[in-house]
Amino acid sequence: MKNLPAAILAAHAAIRPHVPVSPLERSGALSQALGCEVWLKCDHLLPIGAFKVRGAANKIRVLGDAARATGVVTASTGNHGMAVAWAGARAGVPVTVYVPASAVQGKLDAIEGLGAKLVVLDAPPIEGERQARRYGAAHGVPYISPYNDIDVVAGQGTIGVEIAEQAGADALDAVFVCVGGGGLASGLGSAIKHWSPRTRVVGVWPENSPCMLRALEAGRILDVPEFPTLSDATAGAVEEGSITFPLCQQVIDERITVSEAEIGAAMRAVAQAEHWMVEGAAGVALAGLMQRREAWRGKKIGVVLCGRNIGLERFIGAVGAALPGQSR
Repeated sequence: MKNLPAAILAAHAAIRPHVPVSPLERSGALSQALGCEVWLKCDHLLPIGAFKVRGAANKIRVLGDAARATGVVTASTGNHGMAVAWAGARAGVPVTVYVPASAVQGKLDAIEGLGAKLVVLDAPPIEGERQARRYGAAHGVPYISPYNDIDVVAGQGTIGVEIAEQAGADALDAVFVCVGGGGLASGLGSAIKHWSPRTRVVGVWPENSPCMLRALEAGRILDVPEFPTLSDATAGAVEEGSITFPLCQQVIDERITVSEAEIGAAMRAVAQAEHWMVEGAAGVALAGLMQRREAWRGKKIGVVLCGRNIGLERFIGAVGAALPGQSR
């Protein structure tokens, strides 16, 4: 594995200006409610509305001429596919995305709208990864994993460099981040450990999809039962041999699981405090802090709002038909 901090720093410079630096903003309302200084890392404001654009842009930029000509294939539950389609469109690289039939329709529409070809499978997300990888190997087309790719992880790690630069000498005490396949957590965590070593990395999982968590607990990747979750962006099993597994072992300091009700409450809290509609994966990170608020009272805490790609009806169903203060 290449020197990851160096790869992250290279990506941090190279993906600009296409991927802007996302804001790190203090939330006065959430800070007052939770008894700590809450700083929101606003990756939901990035192009395609999710952090995934970081890793996709970095991977597409390092492709050779042959790969640019053949195009690339990937697998996704939505945001990664959108990100690769977005980056591919800007670089003139054809993109094919394998997706589960259970994926959010709005995300599938967005992938097609960005010019990518969809292959829809009536199968779990991990099967889409396997089939996309097999297709790539059979046809000489590079496969871009949503997480099991060092260039993708390095791109996601740019969020950690930004946090360290934005927080400055007054470093954050902790950063709360959702965990799925581990690309975001391992990239961000690797950057934080290098550039802001006193900051703790807190990984948060939905109770209904704790695949990487169970792997970390067992010391090996294993099959884990999953159930539907608002955090569809973190759903899906972890590929055997994934580079993110040992990285998550190294960089995640604390582990938390949150219920679907807690995720919905966190999404609602962001809407009330900041008037932002964020998706379930972003709610997962804040839900972890809301659950452990007493342990972090008086501290300076970062929360990664990783995406905003959720349909209005699903959002309303998650947070309640009407927010407090609104007429019914």
